[in-house]
Amino acid sequence: MPAARQMWECVERYHQLCYWAPEVRETGTAAGLKGFWMNYFATRAAPLGAVPATVVESLFFYYAPVRVRRAIPDAWALAAPGTVLAARYEAMDRALRRELGDLVGSDAVARSAEIVRAACEAADPTGRVLFAGWLALEWPDGPHLALWHGCTLLREYRSGCHLVALAAAGLDGCESVVSQVAVDEAPREWIGKEAGWSEAEADAAIERLRQRGWLDADGRATESGFAGRAQIESVTDRLDSTHWAAIGDEAAGALLADMAPINALLPKDDQLDWRDLYPPNTTTSMPPRVN
Repeated sequence: MPAARQMWECVERYHQLCYWAPEVRETGTAAGLKGFWMNYFATRAAPLGAVPATVVESLFFYYAPVRVRRAIPDAWALAAPGTVLAARYEAMDRALRRELGDLVGSDAVARSAEIVRAACEAADPTGRVLFAGWLALEWPDGPHLALWHGCTLLREYRSGCHLVALAAAGLDGCESVVSQVAVDEAPREWIGKEAGWSEAEADAAIERLRQRGWLDADGRATESGFAGRAQIESVTDRLDSTHWAAIGDEAAGALLADMAPINALLPKDDQLDWRDLYPPNTTTSMPPRVN
């Protein structure tokens, strides 16, 4: 596994609790947000201010515009970005204390927070808009919460790198999801149920990928399709590696070692552990229906 991907998996596992912890829904609802997706989009975009749906769509390329527009800009009329962020930090403070128990105040958490902050400070924000937005915020008090903040920063950094890689490959949002499923790196449910693309949109993306040579007549990934997706991951890893190289192998290794028992206490991640959480893709061919 490339070093950059190994480090991303480490920070992603700590960050992703914010999507599943019940405290997140409680505080978001109390702040005025409605439903999971409004909470999701508003919270990730809040450091940028009350941006319009078009901005969120460009940064959250994976999701269908219709899914974004059901949440943004209505979210900002219900809760200002600062209120949204305050609710998220309150929720994560409570959730991490509940999940980690005695480990919440451990030396391992404190050391990890310091290393993650060093990696954030070494990262170049150019072109990584969500990372830059989160970087502009004050670091929270408490090592466990500072660690979550830093892991969120680094997660959004890689997200920006991945967006650059997908754009360079000439894929749009729907093609990105469909091609990922076609090479069996994501569950089919993501196309419609999570990302929100309609059957017609997915069918059109499949046809464009066929014309490109990434899918065959039966919708299966071709050699070019597998190679194209591998190149996207390679570019993402390369762009996501410089800050980890800057802090050095010793610090990166120490972070991996300290975070392993911490992350083991947290829920599984639907990106990293999707094969454990979704029905298996029985074939790499695309289904006739995606919803």
